Amino acid sequence: MPLEVVILLLGGMALLITGVLLFPVSGGWLPFNENGLHGLLLVFFALQAITLGKTPFGDMRRSKSLVAAGVLIAAIGMTACFIPVFKQIPRILLFLCFGPGGLLLLARMCLARDKFRAWFKYGGIFHHLIAGCAWSYLCSILLAGLVWRGCLSATPVIAAAVLVYGAAIVYLAGVLRKIYKLYPPPGNRPANDAGLDLDQSLILLMGVFMLLLGLLLVPVSLGWLPFSGSAQLGLLMVIFAVQMLATGNTPLGPYPRTGLMIVLGLLCAALGIVSCIIPGILAPELTLLVGALNILGGAAALVKIRQPPRRQAAAPPGDAPPALKRLFRAQLTMSLLTIMFGASMLLPGLIPGLIIGVILAADGGVLLYLLHILIVLNKMRASMAGAAPP
Repeated sequence: MPLEVVILLLGGMALLITGVLLFPVSGGWLPFNENGLHGLLLVFFALQAITLGKTPFGDMRRSKSLVAAGVLIAAIGMTACFIPVFKQIPRILLFLCFGPGGLLLLARMCLARDKFRAWFKYGGIFHHLIAGCAWSYLCSILLAGLVWRGCLSATPVIAAAVLVYGAAIVYLAGVLRKIYKLYPPPGNRPANDAGLDLDQSLILLMGVFMLLLGLLLVPVSLGWLPFSGSAQLGLLMVIFAVQMLATGNTPLGPYPRTGLMIVLGLLCAALGIVSCIIPGILAPELTLLVGALNILGGAAALVKIRQPPRRQAAAPPGDAPPALKRLFRAQLTMSLLTIMFGASMLLPGLIPGLIIGVILAADGGVLLYLLHILIVLNKMRASMAGAAPP
């Protein structure tokens, strides 16, 4: 399942689940965290920009400036999930993504030679691509008005409109998956200016998440800001789901992307989406789940660090390159911090909230440092491969 399909599928799931839940919300039977939905959707937009170079205004080169803009939008979306009073900036950004962005994408599809006219000429599945894109762009423009008015939970009609948009996104994801299966993209993609592969892009997103959460928990623990714990847990579950579906990486380590892994990833995403938009409904269960996953994942990482492959264990410690030594120390520190965070979730009150914020910020900082080391190691491998004789 290509990453583009994964992100579209999860975004469509978020809208479908929101549409279903808006029916009881509009009747006053359930609470609704509109800010959590805004933040979640912004994270999806940012994820597309960081990993694929796809923006609401068209495809762009994955330059460092685009990745930086994607990280900024992701940080705004995360803050919207964490802090319920942070509303205006996320709403404006989401309106721009849905409204002008949807209109521009629709115009480009109709006018570009390599889109509507070419797809119509190809026929078959590409006719479905035309229908899916047009359906999605028109619904996007409609949803922009609802976002701007701030009335997503007002009536069952709005709930039905969100459902229709979610169905359009899921339909488009299915069409793209079939197209990629029939016409697979080339295996060796051209290098991008950002210098980040998929795994590194997801590490970057998780590092920003942990660092921002830790920094915000400091004023929250002092009573200076409100905090949505259920949206924070939900967003973390969605990021887990993206990693599981796109790369097979889980909090417990990497696994093959089998049918079971896909089902578990979709289940994690569904639980996270519900927790983001319905405050408190799954918070106790997800707290236990995330806490246990952090402890088990940190312990599993410690075991792997203590038992390196034999060819590495046979080499004297002094012969290891400095970058590998730093990588080992970063992995060890991150595993210990992950276990401490998991323990604080399973045993509330064990660690003061202010200290938890410091732990999370340190965990995020170590993740970003780990990303830096991985980039350095990749450059070293590339230079060694270039220097090798033909």
